[in-house]
Amino acid sequence: MAPTDATGNRTARDEPTLRLTVSQAVVRFLANQYTERDGRRTRLFAGCFGIFGHGNVAGLGQALLQSEIEDQGAGREPTLPYVLGRNEQAMVHSAVAYARMKDRLQTWAVTSSVGPGATNMITGAALATVNRLPVLLLPADTFATRVSTPVLQELELPTSGDVTVNDAFKPVSRYFDRVWRPEQLPGALLSGMRVLTDPVETGAVTIAIPQDVQAEAFDWPQSFFAERVWHVARPLPERSAIERAAAIIRSARKPLIVAGGGVIYSHATASLATFCAQTGIPASQSQAGKGSLVHDHPQCVGAIGSTGTTAANALATDADVVIGIGTRYSDFTTASRTAFTNPDVRFVNINIASFDSVKQSGMSVVADAREALDALTLALQDYKVDESYAARIGELVQRWNSTVESVYRSADSETGEALDQSRMIGLVNTLSDPRDVVVCAAGSMPGDLHKLWRARDWKGYHVEYGYSCMGYEVAGGLGVAMACPDRDVFVMVGDGSYLMMAGELATAVQERLKIIVILVQNHGFASIGSLSESVGSQRFGTRYRYRSDDGRLDGDILPVDLAANAASLGATVVRANTASEFADAVKAAKASETTTVIHVETDPLIGGPDSESWWDVPVSATSELESTKSARAVYESWKRIQRSYLRPAE
Repeated sequence: MAPTDATGNRTARDEPTLRLTVSQAVVRFLANQYTERDGRRTRLFAGCFGIFGHGNVAGLGQALLQSEIEDQGAGREPTLPYVLGRNEQAMVHSAVAYARMKDRLQTWAVTSSVGPGATNMITGAALATVNRLPVLLLPADTFATRVSTPVLQELELPTSGDVTVNDAFKPVSRYFDRVWRPEQLPGALLSGMRVLTDPVETGAVTIAIPQDVQAEAFDWPQSFFAERVWHVARPLPERSAIERAAAIIRSARKPLIVAGGGVIYSHATASLATFCAQTGIPASQSQAGKGSLVHDHPQCVGAIGSTGTTAANALATDADVVIGIGTRYSDFTTASRTAFTNPDVRFVNINIASFDSVKQSGMSVVADAREALDALTLALQDYKVDESYAARIGELVQRWNSTVESVYRSADSETGEALDQSRMIGLVNTLSDPRDVVVCAAGSMPGDLHKLWRARDWKGYHVEYGYSCMGYEVAGGLGVAMACPDRDVFVMVGDGSYLMMAGELATAVQERLKIIVILVQNHGFASIGSLSESVGSQRFGTRYRYRSDDGRLDGDILPVDLAANAASLGATVVRANTASEFADAVKAAKASETTTVIHVETDPLIGGPDSESWWDVPVSATSELESTKSARAVYESWKRIQRSYLRPAE
């Protein structure tokens, strides 16, 4: 009979153990982690992306192989399937995109080798943390024993012996740990799981494991590998906070909602639709919040801010109460704090994170978005915007809808005319199914999509605009396709972003996943070119050109064939330069079961409809260039109406 303590329980030191390497323990532990919300249990890790090198091939590489063989022998699907990526940063983007589509309840682990493989993931870590999306990073590290120092790819500092390149993850991770000894692993992993499953704290979790420790054996207590279910709570709002918020909203004559990504992550879209219908309060949407109301909901006024609709921005100008729900009020959302110019404007902020709920000196409601909206709907049964305001909302929305309609009509698929970007977006929106997903991240397309895309499904719009990372698109589309295999995924990417990270097309082909990539050839950076022009810098350094005889990059266009590049990675490629060719290509891509790249050239000098808004990008205060002087005058006129929104807290 096993020894027991005073309570009759068996003592911890006599608990059965398993002798495994640190890496084998990591894999077994991750396979037994679950999340639960609203009674629904989900496996936390869908699998592990990886690229193996000398830092992790004998550790996590061996452990993942052994796990797959054991699962195969038991007649079951891999509990932690491995996907070979082509670029470490891209693997993180795929994992993050997957987590976003799964509303942060499920994600992937990502492993890399030591040195450059690890530091390649830092940009992805920053993107995850900025967007508050969970991903577990497992970079290899140099030897804990230091017996072979300096090893290949090791950073040596004369002032510190315990710093490695992985310390660069610290400022961009929500949690960072390094496992120097096997005994440290349980604490590190459990702390990491706590952060990954906390909607307030979530982001990149980085656990660096030295390459010798990865392969070291240890006797692990079996309880370490027991199934763990991490409950994702819905914090309830305080009754007094709801009463104060309701009182402020009830006093409003021109209220406006700013719906952010938190509405979608909390599954609060139905609650928002009910609240808006009952009160008549219009709802604008940030990039992350687009889709929180479908485009034809009577109170949907579309995108807000620097890339917003004229309807939402006109209402923002006069709003006396702004109700922020699940938004962090980025500079694009507030038009660099020029959107809300009513001198008496007040803010009510509903957010699961107190950090965001106090922005703009707003009245703070710290709570789950769905729970708070349901409570406010009940508290405001006696409130409705007046008829004159409702009429103005309808008038502004109709005016903007007419603008969009004119763009969509100009994209007549029967014509043989060349396409511009707005017309191309109209064609994709029209030809796609309501549940299809559009993916984008950087360049001029996110702004045009924010304004023009008609969201018909709350998960149909996936634009990464927290970090706006060039190269995210193809990798992000791969993650979305993994998360939603029953939806077509349209990846819209310009040549600048495509050239930075196209390799995951090969991963999509390898995994037999279908994405439809709309590859726009601009012969340079269209968005930054436009921005450069707006600040008086004449599109300098933004075009893909030969160097001319006088030494400047303003010669002939480079003969780059991106369609041929995509074909070389295994994708089906269609070249389409007219509206009719493009429409046929989209229809064929939807009918196909494999990844298709549609290559199209558009005129980067033709912009989308104006948002009548602003984004704060400083302009040179002194210059000999007339273009810069003119841009500075415009800049100073906007700066005069920029506000801090500082006022006594409610």
